[in-house]
Amino acid sequence: MSTPRDQHHFRAPIWLQRIGQAISFLILCVSALAAVVLIIVPLVTGSQTYSVLTSSMAPSYPPGTFLVVKPTDFDALHGGDVITYQMESGRPEVITHRITSLTASQDGERMLITQGDNNDVADPDPVMEIQVRGKLVYAVPYVGFLANALGQTDRSGIITILAVALITYGLYSMVRGIAKERSEKRVQDIVPTASDTFPADTAREQAWPRH
Repeated sequence: MSTPRDQHHFRAPIWLQRIGQAISFLILCVSALAAVVLIIVPLVTGSQTYSVLTSSMAPSYPPGTFLVVKPTDFDALHGGDVITYQMESGRPEVITHRITSLTASQDGERMLITQGDNNDVADPDPVMEIQVRGKLVYAVPYVGFLANALGQTDRSGIITILAVALITYGLYSMVRGIAKERSEKRVQDIVPTASDTFPADTAREQAWPRH
């Protein structure tokens, strides 16, 4: 004979519920951090984002690295800084290399000598101020692969959508876990136990007719 307690659905152990909540919270934190690093900081600082395509800056910045490059005053650039510059002024193609030394043109214009960390020789042409897009602020490994996969589409818009989706999922998972735990606790408090339904075995035995 089944009782209301037997018919009640299985309730996961408290430790398993805690693990689920911890995972949901971790997803939320990672999603929020990704949104800050990949979207908010570049937007607030006016930085541009790029992805590394070659191994010229390996091992520090291998292919697939996501770069955040902030416009910087040309006179503030020094040896050791990693910069992104146009291969030709006005052209979209860019290179991200390290400044190895400073030089000047015949008319005294300041110029930069650059070289890839993984290259044996310096870049053939000095970099002029008009070519420089900015100085590297920070880099995120592997994220550039996603940007590369998006091709010529609106990368920032798609990354924004993905970040919002991740944050929403993290919040939903965490809130759902907490709500489920509270709901199960309320159900447990109001569902009668077997002893409440049948106070004692002796009482049930007395209810049966004797022959």
